[in-house]
Amino acid sequence: MHRSGPKPSKEAFLHAAILRARPGAHAVVHTHSTHSAAVSCLNGLDITNALPPLTAYYAMRVGRLPLLPYHAPGDTSLAAHAETTAATRHAMLLSNHGPVVAGASLAAAMDALEELEETAKLFLLLRGLPVNPLTEKQAAALAP
Repeated sequence: MHRSGPKPSKEAFLHAAILRARPGAHAVVHTHSTHSAAVSCLNGLDITNALPPLTAYYAMRVGRLPLLPYHAPGDTSLAAHAETTAATRHAMLLSNHGPVVAGASLAAAMDALEELEETAKLFLLLRGLPVNPLTEKQAAALAP
């Protein structure tokens, strides 16, 4: 229940849903950062893992990145999808929208979000070029 201060974002329900699913999380960060939002608009992404593990730090701070289906901003039906996804993943990408990351602290969530954004930038810079992402085994050894 909102008690005082500025009116909450129309997507406050999204933050609440993720916090319900992740009792150890104390922060949720959602942005419309350029590179992550651009990736979220691409066709043909793997919905179970939208970005490959291009770097060790991405594998450590983000791990797998599920892509949730498009919902208009403020559409509360997104809450159920986000809560289900957050039960097993602390980071997700909203189709045609942007990233959402939960963390034990605001600093942890921001660190993971920054790594996600930088990996999205690398992904876009490398599109069409042969890449050598970490193997499943390498990524799993570093997963959060």
